[in-house]
Amino acid sequence: MLLEKKRERIVQIPTASMADIAFLLLTFFLVTTSLDLDKGLQLALPPKGEVAPMSQDKIATLFVNAAGEVLLDEEEIPMNLIKDRLKVRLARKPDLIISIKTDSETPYQAFMSVLDQVQLAEATLISIAEPET
Repeated sequence: MLLEKKRERIVQIPTASMADIAFLLLTFFLVTTSLDLDKGLQLALPPKGEVAPMSQDKIATLFVNAAGEVLLDEEEIPMNLIKDRLKVRLARKPDLIISIKTDSETPYQAFMSVLDQVQLAEATLISIAEPET
């Protein structure tokens, strides 16, 4: 008789603490994950001060037009020669200021490529002028 009264057992997984476990896992992964933050341009800006007039022989002007073409002191120059030309000029005049000007329609990638070439030339005095409209 005891065998006949034996009930079927239903196997269940307790889910009462499932939300707690999910919350703890979420917290663990949020705390241990590192986030890559954009650091922006690594340029040291000068302190705010008076504007002093500069003579043109102390400034090398790089102009990037809307087509991404580069002019160094009104002479067209290929992108890959910027670094070499600036290194020669900086060797002759170490206090040379490199002024980068762009057109309002200049692609951002062209501007960044020119800035990278200027930094590869080890220029320390860089001026970024407002885009011409």
